[in-house]
Amino acid sequence: MIPNKITQTMSPPQTIMPSPQQITDAYAYCQKMVHSHYENFPVASFILPKRLRQPISVIYAFARTADDFADEGDWDAETRLTKLRQYDEYLDAITNGDIIDNPIFVALADVIEKHHLPSQLFHDLITAFRQDVNKTRFTDIDDVWDYCRYSANPVGRLLLHLMDAATTENLERSDAVCSALQLINFLQDIKQDLVENNRIYLPQADLQRFGVSEEHFRTQRSDDAFAQLLQQQIAYAREKMLFGKPLGRAVGGRFGFQLRLMINGGLRVLELLEHQQGNLFSRPRLSKRDWLWMLLRAL
Repeated sequence: MIPNKITQTMSPPQTIMPSPQQITDAYAYCQKMVHSHYENFPVASFILPKRLRQPISVIYAFARTADDFADEGDWDAETRLTKLRQYDEYLDAITNGDIIDNPIFVALADVIEKHHLPSQLFHDLITAFRQDVNKTRFTDIDDVWDYCRYSANPVGRLLLHLMDAATTENLERSDAVCSALQLINFLQDIKQDLVENNRIYLPQADLQRFGVSEEHFRTQRSDDAFAQLLQQQIAYAREKMLFGKPLGRAVGGRFGFQLRLMINGGLRVLELLEHQQGNLFSRPRLSKRDWLWMLLRAL
């Protein structure tokens, strides 16, 4: 089976089951995609249990390609939405037992069946990517959290389902961690989001509260007003992260260690943002000392 590129039109559902070799090739295609993309989220981390690396690579491949539909290339909005709607339809198809002649969906169907993953979580991710096409401003922090509900929280929930640890409490704490990490990512990419996609994820209500205009973003004005705006967002993210932090101990083993590493990493980035001087639009960089501190805290 020759993998389809994401720019191609995928074939309609089929009834012929993929062979074991086709399934193996589909997993290999997804894992290759993981290794060819740099991401902050360590989807292919050697720390993760080996049995989780394949299914996580498939989840990543699905999310990566859908995200590309929303942000990459020169497509107009209608084309992007059509491609995302096609992903929604193919999710429904594999849920109903149909076979999609695309390596990502061949592997995804296998992962969903083997691990009993809720297909709605994948639809939620597409909802976020659809918002990326249509929405560039957010009313208030609740509006931002609602976006995170679709863009970030499904990933944590899927990982907990893979670990058979999707209790009510764990899911709530996972949502908090994922939303915090998403907001931290926004705070690191303020300049990039505006320049590349004309997006401002910081709440408009807070911009008005602190007297910040969009001119601050366009000219990268690092004044007291923008510093206060940034401190408020840091407080939002820290509150969420601290609520979700106990999840790192509730989930054991190598996955728990990976999770604690991510939580401590997020908290460390918040500290760097909090004490940033000069250019408030610059992206903090974790030093070797920071990584050592994170590892020790995770242990």
